[in-house]
Amino acid sequence: MTHATSFPAKTIAITGGARGIGYQTAKELTERGHRVAIGDIDEARIKKAADELGISVVGHLDVTHPDSFRAFLDMVEEQLGPLDVLVNNAGIMPTGHAHEEDDAVTRRQVEINLLGVIFGTKLALQRMLPRRAGHIINTASLAGELPVPGLATYCATKFAVIGFTEAARQEYRKSGIQLSTVRPTFTNTELVAGTAGAKGLRNAEPEEIARATAELIEHPRPFVRVTRLAGGMVAAMKFVPGRVASALGSVLGTDSVFLDDVDMVARQTYLDRIRNN
Repeated sequence: MTHATSFPAKTIAITGGARGIGYQTAKELTERGHRVAIGDIDEARIKKAADELGISVVGHLDVTHPDSFRAFLDMVEEQLGPLDVLVNNAGIMPTGHAHEEDDAVTRRQVEINLLGVIFGTKLALQRMLPRRAGHIINTASLAGELPVPGLATYCATKFAVIGFTEAARQEYRKSGIQLSTVRPTFTNTELVAGTAGAKGLRNAEPEEIARATAELIEHPRPFVRVTRLAGGMVAAMKFVPGRVASALGSVLGTDSVFLDDVDMVARQTYLDRIRNN
């Protein structure tokens, strides 16, 4: 269990806080003594999460609609004070062959994973810029640096999140606002249900991503990769010839883990939920 740190308490809003990485991040930050609010489109689950975590500021949030996002942040500031940190965490990850992906599923990924991040970043900037202080953390992925077969649209959104955040970071570098990305490897949440992961590489646990996010808040930098091994491999792969990278993908199984090797029965509950919300 973590404990309160010596860092000043901050007002922190987390999107997609009902489960997975968002839930664990809220838990980590609450235990460190920060003032935390969580939002999610799943109203029943977000209320239960708030009860479990002892969080009093909780609300319905559809990140794809700016008005919903604005209302959520208004509520956070009314109840907890000026927003210090926004963690844009909400995201979905369908798998499968690109040519078979339903258009509605494609659109949903772009709306949640990318537009939600852009909307949230803009709204947070509007609040933070007059104070010349604040931190926006956008949850990306190592799949936003290294393409993965079976995740074409997901990779596209995460590549875009990294590009957007890096450009905005440069744009506002003299403003007093920090912008960062967290780049997890595949993490043991519902997003990877029914998949086995890469051979020889363990998936991250959501608690690891939560700790990395908390440390990024307390010691700001442009980005953090999690896990260290997976992050190091992704960084190194940028200097490897394409044919070698493809061969390594075959050895690790990443060329099929989100395609032919997926257990669709085990994955169905997750797929039903993201299609219906």
